[in-house]
Amino acid sequence: MKRSPIRWLSLAILGLGGLGLCAVYALACSYVYLAPSLPTAEKALPVPLRVLTRDGKLISRFSEQRRIPVRYEDIPALVREAVLSAEDDRFFEHHGFDWMGILRALVMDTVTAQAGQGGSTISQQAARNMFLSLDKTARRKLSEVFVTYRMEKDFTKEQILATYLNVVFFGQRSYGIAAAAETYYGRTLDELSVAQAATLAGIIQAPARYNPIVNAPAAEGRRSYVLRRMTHLGYISAATAAAAAREPVATHGYAPKTDVEGAYGAELVRQEIVRRYGPNAVNAGYTVYTTLDETKQTAATRALRQGLMIYDRRYGYRGRVAKLVLSADPSVEDLENGLEKFPVVGELQPAVVTSVADNSAAIYIRNQGAARISWEGLSWARRAVAGGVGAAPRKAADIVQRGDVIYISNDEHGKLQLAQVPAAQAAIVSLDPHDGAILALVGGFDFHSNEFNRVTQAHRQPGSGFKPFLYSAALENGLTAASVMLDMPIVTGGGSDAEDRYRPKNAEGGFGGPMRLREALVHSRNLVSIRVLQRVGFDKVIDYASRFGFDPNAMPRDLTLALGSQLATPLQMATAYAVFANGGFRVEPYLITRIEDATGKVVFEAQPKIACPACEPPPAQAVAAVDAPAPTSPAPAAAATGAAATTTAAAPANPTPSSSAPVPPDRRAPRVITAQNAWLMTDIMHDVAARGTGKATQELGRDDLAGKTGTTDAGTDNWFNGFNANLVATVWLGYDDMRSLGEHEEGATTAVPMWNLYMREALRGTPSARMPRPDGLVDIRISPTTGAPVSPTDPNGITEIFIADHLPEGSQAVYDTAAPSGPAASGTPAGNPARPAGSTGGTPIF
Repeated sequence: MKRSPIRWLSLAILGLGGLGLCAVYALACSYVYLAPSLPTAEKALPVPLRVLTRDGKLISRFSEQRRIPVRYEDIPALVREAVLSAEDDRFFEHHGFDWMGILRALVMDTVTAQAGQGGSTISQQAARNMFLSLDKTARRKLSEVFVTYRMEKDFTKEQILATYLNVVFFGQRSYGIAAAAETYYGRTLDELSVAQAATLAGIIQAPARYNPIVNAPAAEGRRSYVLRRMTHLGYISAATAAAAAREPVATHGYAPKTDVEGAYGAELVRQEIVRRYGPNAVNAGYTVYTTLDETKQTAATRALRQGLMIYDRRYGYRGRVAKLVLSADPSVEDLENGLEKFPVVGELQPAVVTSVADNSAAIYIRNQGAARISWEGLSWARRAVAGGVGAAPRKAADIVQRGDVIYISNDEHGKLQLAQVPAAQAAIVSLDPHDGAILALVGGFDFHSNEFNRVTQAHRQPGSGFKPFLYSAALENGLTAASVMLDMPIVTGGGSDAEDRYRPKNAEGGFGGPMRLREALVHSRNLVSIRVLQRVGFDKVIDYASRFGFDPNAMPRDLTLALGSQLATPLQMATAYAVFANGGFRVEPYLITRIEDATGKVVFEAQPKIACPACEPPPAQAVAAVDAPAPTSPAPAAAATGAAATTTAAAPANPTPSSSAPVPPDRRAPRVITAQNAWLMTDIMHDVAARGTGKATQELGRDDLAGKTGTTDAGTDNWFNGFNANLVATVWLGYDDMRSLGEHEEGATTAVPMWNLYMREALRGTPSARMPRPDGLVDIRISPTTGAPVSPTDPNGITEIFIADHLPEGSQAVYDTAAPSGPAASGTPAGNPARPAGSTGGTPIF
């Protein structure tokens, strides 16, 4: 018996219904099975670690992915419309799955050989990119459906679109539209043109294929499609689309945009964050505020580079970097491809010589275009030859040839100069002596070409830069600035073999005979320094120097100690000189002031120890406590006693209580040398800067500068350690492979000029800052030749300053009639202050 059509139809409907119910049941079972393993909608984006200056300027971002998260309201409508046109124009109409869009995509894939829009909605892509892998398994595809459903339920459309634009991959390690704008155009989102927005939107479908850096023709074709879609949807006019289509599509990669160049310091921060919070912390959205000052950091970077290039030029031009074979008429693409492997180094740009005239050269600068170097920018380049430099060039062809890859820079007037990457290296570090805040830190010419941080990692001999600590120990142990030592030859060593004998000599040669200690330090006389070490003794000098942070176990117990033969980093030297600058307190350098997590919660805030003369007991109490331990506390920098008007103390990087509310005991830096010793040593180093080895500092036109040069015996290290009451800066220059800097190069010729370049900007507009003279110092007239006291009316006498309880023999009658500047007892007893705990170890900066 035949069944009726209606019966067949009923059976078919029942069958389809059953299949539908089975499908729904299977989907429900799949959801129940997968739900526990599905990611939640609250999953956070990988957000880069941001490193900022003390006032919030961006120094660096660290992340495995280049990403700049942005809010929906920060994304311009033009950018949103370009992406919607390219990827999902019905986004605000569907509920996560656009069946019409899927059907249209299938038709386009069938009819044409080139895909236009993908079938996945923006919601699906956001779910996939945010939460899931990109594999093709059924489990992943089902998970995508469920996560998309959950996102559409939990988020608004604006939130989903913002999430998508923050996670989608654009190639070149860039995730998110803001990072892509920076990577491809060096712009922020609000600076993008219509053509650029359309190009970026076109990349999303296939970043490898539509990348305008590596495949400009494909990117241009895809951009045309996006512009047509934007026109069709009414986002832009046909005229606007036509104008955008005429713009060149080719571009090049841009480095991440920052406000301040400080890669060496930023890397130290990254290492510390990883140490504190683990290797994934660079993606956890931490924001770190450092002590670095924008103005000083920029000044230090420029000073180091300029100073190194000035030194480097003295030894001639070493020639081209490489040679390119150029066609008769090379295209821009050919030139860019030829220069692609030559990076920017510091501020030096790679270029290729395209033609040479008599007194100029035409060049093509990578990523910038054609230019010309005049004779003024070429004529310095005498050839570097063994033992010196060659003859002065007469024409451009003596210097460069067509096809030469060179580096160029701009002088102070913006004119192009032939340049070369310096072979030597340098370091600059600058501290606030009141609390140890690191205000500037530059560890080399260019971090990206050499990450070795010479501020913290270069252990080099400080040379004569160590002598102030030796002389300070001498003042502590009974000698005075007027004590006379012989500047005469010294020969030590046993046996009859002349090669076993040590014969130190002065850097400038010759001998000065009897010489007062002040003059010996001003002119850096080595032989006097050795005699001072012999007089005071190794144990006392080493113990005393350890108060400044030097490791006593690393100091040699021989006469070379007087000449600075032990090893120290520039950061250790700057920290040690800060003791003189702040009046005798040991502060610890630090780089991080505050750490915030991804929510903005403060998870760390620095509590630096502060030099605080005002926190010490008054003189009468100090006299009664001569046998008590030295104070272990100081107060705000601005709370100096005495002639406060003569010193303007900068506020510490981390806010501290005002002088009206003394610094708590646990925030006070320990006093490690007496105020009188610190002031007198600073006064002697003012003479070094005024008329001694550091006299080139006088070109800055200031009366508050003090410091000491350093030059090692083999000429491998040149230093200048200088300061005023508010700022300490150490400069080091040398070769990483320990070569000599040159027979006549010394701290005064290399390091001081670099220090001047930095301090000119760092101190610009600031008043003179000298520590007020403490009580317990006495002015006495002495003989300039013997150092002995003379009558106040002696016309040949000069005035010298003495610590009141270390007066020269025979000066009592003079002292009774002179007007001492204060009582013999000062704010701190003249005995041996207690060494701060941990002072013999390394120098922490966090």
